[in-house]
Amino acid sequence: MEETIPHWLDKQAEINPHQTAVETDTGASLTFLEIQQMSEAYAKALRAEGIGEGDHVAVLASNRLEMILAIHGLSYLGAVLVLLNTRLTPEELAFQVKDAEVSHFIVEERFRKTAETTIQKARLTQCGLFSLEKVNLDMKSRQPLKREINLKDLFTIIYTSGTTGNPKGVELTYGNHWSSAVGSMLNLGLNENDKWLLCLPMFHVGGFSALMKNVIYGMPIHLVSQFNASYINQAIMNNGVTIISVVTVMVRRLLDDLGNDSYPDSFRCMLLGGGPAPESLLQSAKEKAVPIFQTYGMTETSSQIATLSPKDAFRKLGSAGKALSTAQLKVDAEIGEIGEIKVKGPMVTNGYFNRAGANKEAFSDGWLATGDMGYKDEEGFLYVIDRRKDLIISGGENIYPAEIEEVLAGVSEVLEAGVIGKKDDKWGQVPVAFIVSRTGSEVTKEELLDHCRSKLASYKVPREVIFIDELPRNASNKILRRKLAGIAERGGRE
Repeated sequence: MEETIPHWLDKQAEINPHQTAVETDTGASLTFLEIQQMSEAYAKALRAEGIGEGDHVAVLASNRLEMILAIHGLSYLGAVLVLLNTRLTPEELAFQVKDAEVSHFIVEERFRKTAETTIQKARLTQCGLFSLEKVNLDMKSRQPLKREINLKDLFTIIYTSGTTGNPKGVELTYGNHWSSAVGSMLNLGLNENDKWLLCLPMFHVGGFSALMKNVIYGMPIHLVSQFNASYINQAIMNNGVTIISVVTVMVRRLLDDLGNDSYPDSFRCMLLGGGPAPESLLQSAKEKAVPIFQTYGMTETSSQIATLSPKDAFRKLGSAGKALSTAQLKVDAEIGEIGEIKVKGPMVTNGYFNRAGANKEAFSDGWLATGDMGYKDEEGFLYVIDRRKDLIISGGENIYPAEIEEVLAGVSEVLEAGVIGKKDDKWGQVPVAFIVSRTGSEVTKEELLDHCRSKLASYKVPREVIFIDELPRNASNKILRRKLAGIAERGGRE
């Protein structure tokens, strides 16, 4: 039996027509009714260009209003969105659009050259290329649009970060996105004055999930085109923002910019995802009374699947909390011991596009093996340690890079730290640290190593310290450890 609901944008336009849906950092503001009408026109214009139900449509764009219209417009057609990372090269994008069997390509004008080169490299000779900003919104077509959403239908294909090897296309249905939004609301609650600041890219599942909350909850979002700590702090202070999704590097910059100021009582939380956060950073936030709620999630879970609830936020500092109400989470190890995290629930993908082998390997009895390592404490709270693939095995001992990074982040002169394993003839692998020091800092390699020796077992102490100007990151702000490995081979800037 098919499970259908009214199209969520239609429903918001019906019950909250004059409620602000989106406001932007350029000063624009649109209601749900206006967004609906513009998205309908967008859908009709795309249909006139030959896009229809079931087509796989690539979207290469940054956070801007037209991208929201394209997302909703394509949903009115029943097309599948293939969301592309704007920071990838044409070679990387070519693999994804070919792998995803893309038939049409929508591109923000400033990325047109990248899109054209991508299509050429992928040899998609029949792929239509359309401008995101130049779609004709005056279409008067009377052809019907999809007014119901089948929750089992495929909505998006979002590629995993691809920090090692070729990325895989994660298939997410309307039901996956719906369940993610509902599970988050049951955990965080929903206030009538809530406004979510969206600064994570919408091509990333964390940013896309905020857009889903917007249209499912009927909650306004404040759309920011790119991260700017000063602007965002002012939006929190003066523009009624109550929730923001962030990653660790963003928190650090926001706290630095905040200085001795404090956020208003109306600000409810920073939802922190993207991997383990240093305890020193969480302590700094606690001292400033900044409400940070750590979460755990991934593209395969439509964003968060576990979140530290408000009542436990400070009591369980460093924990990602417990599974959302409609989800299940377990660790393949005894209480307090590190094992692989496995998840199950209606927000979890059914699999990877055209990857039968990967699906067979990742899924068992409905459980997804995440590849992430962590443990549960006696009360069942999850602590995420690191990615299994980032594990360093040195002389038979397991070393988790995040543990060393946390120790290094506790040095006041250190802005950021990244750790990888380097091949070693004697030990198999040894840890190597990459340091971004604060402006004006004169911290030395020996000082950092002495600090590590005072906090870590000897086999965990980095064998090398390499100073660099910035850590290489992907659009999700995850450290690109393969690029660090390349820097290590060249000797870096010591």
